[in-house]
Amino acid sequence: MASPNINPTVRRRRLGQELRRLRETKGLTAEGVAEQLLVSQSKISRLENGRRSISPRDVRDLCGVYGVEDPRVVESLMQMAKDSRQQGWWHAFGDIPYSVYIGLETDAESLRVYEPQVIPGLLQTPQYVEAVICGALPESTPEERAKRVGVRLRRQDRIATAAVPLRLWAVIDESALRRVVGDRHLMLAQLEHLQELAKLPHVTIQVLPFDAGAHTGLSGHYAILEFPETTDSSVVYIEGVTSDLYLEKTADVQKYTVMYEHLRAKALSAELSMEFIDGIAKKYAE
Repeated sequence: MASPNINPTVRRRRLGQELRRLRETKGLTAEGVAEQLLVSQSKISRLENGRRSISPRDVRDLCGVYGVEDPRVVESLMQMAKDSRQQGWWHAFGDIPYSVYIGLETDAESLRVYEPQVIPGLLQTPQYVEAVICGALPESTPEERAKRVGVRLRRQDRIATAAVPLRLWAVIDESALRRVVGDRHLMLAQLEHLQELAKLPHVTIQVLPFDAGAHTGLSGHYAILEFPETTDSSVVYIEGVTSDLYLEKTADVQKYTVMYEHLRAKALSAELSMEFIDGIAKKYAE
């Protein structure tokens, strides 16, 4: 059982960043380190990008290669390795394909998301969640669908009940509002839910209408996560069918940040977006 104050995903990222810094300070390449430790270069890369659990022994061996002599530094890094091997709250739901993203979202300070097809997951009603998952995964079992529903609703705690809530900015394409997921009654409830959430001081919702024309989000959904610790680099998350993409290079994050600013400029203002959503909701109520 993981400590509620320890996020293993974030611990792995921080540890990986520190190990990369130590390696680069010594002027070593990942290939050279791999040769010294008789491991693959890909293992060193995975340890540094935080995508793989790291053992205290690995940390000890790397510290030896990097010439880290202060026992307090070595012990601190080894403790981070131990923490990174704990389980986050999401592991209670079993094997979740996007568990890395959940770990990042759980620790993020702000999230900017563009969603062209459906209402963003953190803003969905329970009924909408279930209908989306059933439609997207028609061959899944009831148990698998229930697990995914439970995880998504648990994630929403960052918006609804967290002591330090997630700062969420969502740009939603008009198509997501007009696509009837479930039925018209379900959609009416979903749009009313959006209007209520938009009243929260940490939630901003903008609609990108059809008549906005071509825009920087035509390539599809993406999210930008930022973290409270300055040492934690921002991450761009792009969801795929069989695998996900995480971009952390400064140039990549900056490119998507500029793209998102263009999306904000193309979208309706927050106030006009609520009026727009209200107009669609009234049609569902007819």
